[in-house]
Amino acid sequence: MDYSFLIKNSSNKKSRVGIVGATSGYGYTLLAQISQVSLIKLRMICALDAKDCQRVLLELGYDKERIVICENIHQLQAAPDQAILVLTDYRLVPNTDITALVECTGNTVVGSELSEAALKKGIHVYMVSKETDSVCGSALNQIAKENRSIYTLVNGDQPRNLLDLISWGRVLGLDIVCAGKSSEYDFVWNPDTSEFTYLNDTDQPHEPMPGMKALWKYQGTETLKKREYLLEKYRAVIAADLCEMNLVSNATGMAPACQSMHYPIAKINELADIFIPKEDGGILEKTGVVDVFCNLRRPDEASFAGGVFIIIRCKNQKVWKILAGKGHVVSQNRKYACVYLPYHYMGLESPISILLGDLMGIGANESCRQTAVMAAVAQEDIAKGTLLKVHGHHHSIDHIVPELWEKRDAMNIAPFYLLNNMTLLNDIKKGDPITLSDVNLKGQRLYELYQLGMALE
Repeated sequence: MDYSFLIKNSSNKKSRVGIVGATSGYGYTLLAQISQVSLIKLRMICALDAKDCQRVLLELGYDKERIVICENIHQLQAAPDQAILVLTDYRLVPNTDITALVECTGNTVVGSELSEAALKKGIHVYMVSKETDSVCGSALNQIAKENRSIYTLVNGDQPRNLLDLISWGRVLGLDIVCAGKSSEYDFVWNPDTSEFTYLNDTDQPHEPMPGMKALWKYQGTETLKKREYLLEKYRAVIAADLCEMNLVSNATGMAPACQSMHYPIAKINELADIFIPKEDGGILEKTGVVDVFCNLRRPDEASFAGGVFIIIRCKNQKVWKILAGKGHVVSQNRKYACVYLPYHYMGLESPISILLGDLMGIGANESCRQTAVMAAVAQEDIAKGTLLKVHGHHHSIDHIVPELWEKRDAMNIAPFYLLNNMTLLNDIKKGDPITLSDVNLKGQRLYELYQLGMALE
């Protein structure tokens, strides 16, 4: 797409953006970038700490004279038109004159309440909080349609990037066998020293691993089994991964490949040999699915960087012989190919999504339906009265492992992120999922939205 088309056809219109959950992580990267985008005006940010908001804005070079802290509706109404509004109460957000709301709190209750209110006022919602979307994205899409608003995921995070790649493939008439992403951290092995590193952003454990030498070259699914055995202590089912695949599943109708995702430890050039049907030497029991892999690479090779991929069928052997000769990833049997985007640049990419929505009315997941539900399965016996709490970098719940269930199997399952701050009404046995009757959902608007989404056909 020629993105300059947006500028040529904007008629001098600008997006007036408000960001909720704005001072760290994703929100920080977006604040840094939108100051460079001529078609976007930062109108509002909202977070609990107004001084922290002000500090971040000044650090990023925003004009101190334009920053106005508003703690109530009267201060908001009195603020100048050119001010950057700093709000500490998210309930004030729908009363601003923003055209675009970027929701990145990660708080499902706040995110759902605020998004619903904004959509009903004609404010487009750009959802970054994948936890919220996994529970009620389908309902929020429906509310957007009813109010002529846009509700969409944003570029810069894997779900929207993957949705764009899937859309590209479908428009071209490509037969997509599998779509997915790499897990957050790379498995890095040095052939010269046999040193293994589990690359992440908090700690980088090093371990000598000479056994990887015999497993470096892919020789079929037996290689995957041996890699998994060798690296078992580093493998994990990560809630954030399954949540992101939940979003893609709901937006595309593609089912989970399996409930825990396969997580093969694989190099990029192996993907077209792995995420294919078992009868062709791969790992898939069915096709048209979403899945996740762990990227294996040398220290001097580029990371997949939490990027995304699709596996497609090669229907014309001559065409794919030409493309394989140009270095594209094609399976050894020449039946499948991998198309991939090895990046997700967080807020640096997101202004594109905002402009496509605000200026052209283009979203990414308008036909979203609850194709899959992210279940919460007990890793051990959990007693009645236990408070469930989402916490940590991976937004996990203690003693709970996530699984991604198809809708038909999950009608009574409580979605993982609906359970935050819920107290169990019943004992849960190890291996059992938490159901809707195991927590008190009476009067919970988030639950009502979930029900609305589940009822959509």
